[in-house]
Amino acid sequence: MRPAPTIRVQREDFDPAAESQVLSAGRKDIGALVSFVGLCRDEAGTLSALELEHYPGMAETEMTRIAELAIDRFSLLGLTAIHRFGRIEAGEQIVLVIAAAPHRQAAFDGANFVMDFLKTSAPFWKKEHAQDGTSGDWVAAKDADDTARDRWSR
Repeated sequence: MRPAPTIRVQREDFDPAAESQVLSAGRKDIGALVSFVGLCRDEAGTLSALELEHYPGMAETEMTRIAELAIDRFSLLGLTAIHRFGRIEAGEQIVLVIAAAPHRQAAFDGANFVMDFLKTSAPFWKKEHAQDGTSGDWVAAKDADDTARDRWSR
């Protein structure tokens, strides 16, 4: 039976250690937990924050679809994916992915797979806010993100 992934889209911050504990509590079959935390970087001091928006309902549905693909493909024993929205200041957490598996390679691959697909398939949009107080444009999709996603279909 496929484990149900934990998927959340939320404004508030998250605690990666607490989420890892929830995922692995009482489990003796898990041999590896791999976690990824994406942070808002300041772009060499020019960026003060990102404004993240999402398509409510659809974002969670797409995140669940991606998580279930990863669980099936890498035989994961559990998966947590949390994505924040709203104004995220430089240095703050944006996204968390935790993959649980019997062995490390499956956990690493599962977490990587989820992030590559979240970046390209989940309906989230980012707008940059500069240190000087101006707002930039919505951030365009990057070819490098598509390339990273496409490597999983080879």
